[in-house]
Amino acid sequence: MDRIEGSAAADLDIRRPGDAGFDEARAVWNAMVDHRPALIVRCRRTADVVEALALARREGLEVGVRCGGHSVVGHGVPDGGLMIDLTPMGAVRVDPERKRAWVQGGALLGALDQATQPYGLATTAGNVSHTGVGGLTLGGGMGWLARQCGLACDNVVSYEVVTAAGEVVRASADERPDLYWALRGGGGNFGVVTEFEFRLHDVGTRALSVGLDFPIGTLLPTALIATRRWRDLSESAPRQATYTASVHDGVVTLGFVWVGDPAEGRVHARALDSLGRPADRRVTELSYLDLQTQEDTIEGHALRRYWKGHYFRELPDAALEVLLAHGPKVHAGLQAYGGAIADVPDDEAAFSQRETRFEYVVATGWTDPAEDEALIAAARRSAARLEPFASGVYVNVLADDGVTGVRRAYPPTKLARLAAVKSVYDPDNVFHLNQNIPPAPS
Repeated sequence: MDRIEGSAAADLDIRRPGDAGFDEARAVWNAMVDHRPALIVRCRRTADVVEALALARREGLEVGVRCGGHSVVGHGVPDGGLMIDLTPMGAVRVDPERKRAWVQGGALLGALDQATQPYGLATTAGNVSHTGVGGLTLGGGMGWLARQCGLACDNVVSYEVVTAAGEVVRASADERPDLYWALRGGGGNFGVVTEFEFRLHDVGTRALSVGLDFPIGTLLPTALIATRRWRDLSESAPRQATYTASVHDGVVTLGFVWVGDPAEGRVHARALDSLGRPADRRVTELSYLDLQTQEDTIEGHALRRYWKGHYFRELPDAALEVLLAHGPKVHAGLQAYGGAIADVPDDEAAFSQRETRFEYVVATGWTDPAEDEALIAAARRSAARLEPFASGVYVNVLADDGVTGVRRAYPPTKLARLAAVKSVYDPDNVFHLNQNIPPAPS
């Protein structure tokens, strides 16, 4: 480990291959990713990020920005480049009177929830607590509160950003509104966000999870009828309820997650009686903090992973039949949108396709490298069978989709506007290790 003295970022912390902590710092959630940066700069404050970018320019190194490390292709870890490691910048400060939280760029979702829940407050965050706040929010930010409170990006009041040129700027509705617009769903294309200011909401501390299991197998008509009814019920569901469905090992699980008074959630759960008689029914009261960690993976960085995703404006019966036919080695899931997500006019932010009704993700995880090709192919086949029904994709679930994926995530008009903003703040495409939006041609 080296420390480089500098007036702008006294005591810059740099790790090189062979240094203590180097391998731990480059490890990400997908064990398939084995990139080796030339330098890792562990940033403790905004000035460190400025100096890290200057160092990358001087050394001619490609730049990656790592926070939670949940990019399935490992974008944050540049092979042979300079990795800006934001994980030391994980602090969260809360003002319960103003209902605001200031979150450093390296914080994880769990830290945000832990800081706000003592006051019965929260803002929309994803479903896995060890996800980075930055990556989730910059791509949009779906979570259990989105139907009530909007996406994570809809709740950002301001961003502190280090641009490609090393300038520290603030972006809000009133200050650099072009950058503010682009950061609300445009991903990590425009700079390194070192602090987010979030609106918080009174959501209480309780939640309810409801799941009904229907075997598929020879009972496909029964499972299909139940899934149709679940789909139709979701259309008029209260905003406290986020409807979910999953298909795994020959079973479809249908239900919802309720954030708010569990008693009210139990009343709503009676509507699921119309689905038919399940093989198993689970109605679980839990704290909001427990809800936010129940999908955490105990395997940590040990699993090799792959996923694909789609958006659906409609989910016809033919699509449900395909969904229920997923193979045994992949896990397919649906999560309902609507509510407050759709309340925001589409042109207010870079995030697109707010008319989406359901988000779909097919995922698989394994440990044996010999299974890589077969399991990736299985996930791709499952997604391909549903692609004819899809209307687009969530940028945060793009994997190795390249330019085609980016074009599915944003309509042409928004891509043009995003490219124009990119030309202002990153004309040389320094921040290209992401779902990249190149600058507009000059």
